[in-house]
Amino acid sequence: MKTVQRFDPLFGAAGAVLFLASVLGFGAVLPGYLPLGHPVALLGATGIPHAVAFDLLGFVLPGLLAVVVALRLLARVPVTAPWTMRVGGQMLVLSGLAFAAMGVLPLDPTDIESPASQYHASAWMVWVLAFVPGALMSGFAARRLPGWGRLAALHVAAGLAVLVGAFVLQAVIPAPVAQRLAFVAWVVWLAAALPVASKVRHG
Repeated sequence: MKTVQRFDPLFGAAGAVLFLASVLGFGAVLPGYLPLGHPVALLGATGIPHAVAFDLLGFVLPGLLAVVVALRLLARVPVTAPWTMRVGGQMLVLSGLAFAAMGVLPLDPTDIESPASQYHASAWMVWVLAFVPGALMSGFAARRLPGWGRLAALHVAAGLAVLVGAFVLQAVIPAPVAQRLAFVAWVVWLAAALPVASKVRHG
């Protein structure tokens, strides 16, 4: 167990770096791609050059690493924690699976109403609808545990930021920009969750 814990900080960091590097790298080499004008999913859409590689590196692997992070967080939940903390952790696992599913179910750029595009949109929605309540439930429950304040704050901040980016800001700024803000909030949570959890003082 202690051997696995030594690698905990690497899981989230690797997922965050993979996602960010994929978005920046594949976006830079795709002709005509506008970083703030096109959705991230376009980089992995059917028929787009290098789409399969982006889907694997940008969605599938980061999503699976997010599952690992969520499972490692669940393993740290004390037996005295409120039940909502465990349910929240399970929803974070589901959100990681949904993130990975976005790479398995790529967007169809020629028909936004096609079944393929709808499947991708559904995976994105499951990611948001699982992560936001999962992070908030985990955060508010962790606030009731001595020494868990920083991890609680991270969960709550990330959950609210993804909520705002995914739904609220799209009414006032371009959707691709709002979506990226939601992704950035998730990436920060992914990279920071286990390092912060490792500093929790039990007692």
